[in-house]
Amino acid sequence: MAKSPLTSIPNIITIARIATIPLIVWLLMTGDIGLRIVALVLYVVAAASDWLDGYLARKWNQVSPLGRMLDPIADKLLVGIVIAALAWDGSFSGWDMIPVIAILFREFFISGLREFLGNTKVVLPVSTLAKWKTTAQLVALAIVMLERILPGLGLVSDIVLWVAGILTVWTGWQYLRASWPHLSGEQQ
Repeated sequence: MAKSPLTSIPNIITIARIATIPLIVWLLMTGDIGLRIVALVLYVVAAASDWLDGYLARKWNQVSPLGRMLDPIADKLLVGIVIAALAWDGSFSGWDMIPVIAILFREFFISGLREFLGNTKVVLPVSTLAKWKTTAQLVALAIVMLERILPGLGLVSDIVLWVAGILTVWTGWQYLRASWPHLSGEQQ
């Protein structure tokens, strides 16, 4: 009897990443610095699990359609919901909202684009730059969280957030450009 994708270790790690998000957000929203440290540690573990689940799935030959679907959803949930919590607690400046909005816009738009193209049997593979984009987003949000714990990281936080925003826009443009023939009707 074949093993269920729900019980594979890589998929359990991905599901655990998703399940950890509400706890991270709650800890951030308490306003307590000690709990923010706990939230940051959990966030870093969750972010690192993004690499770990993929590595184990490939190494153990447990790549599954469920995992391919859940992994990017887990990434987008972690980034998007943590952005909402950090916006709520005032961790972003007005200028920070430019890359934040770019990140959210791209993640929603490209997810919708992938869903639309899925109906046409067109697959947009994840590029290496898109993987770097996700890493930059995860690192940027960790530094934003850390900024309240270790004041003085404002410039570093801003730079990394803007780099993440620029990579996000660039990869979004790449996906849009690659899918344009299918969107415009030039290729059926």
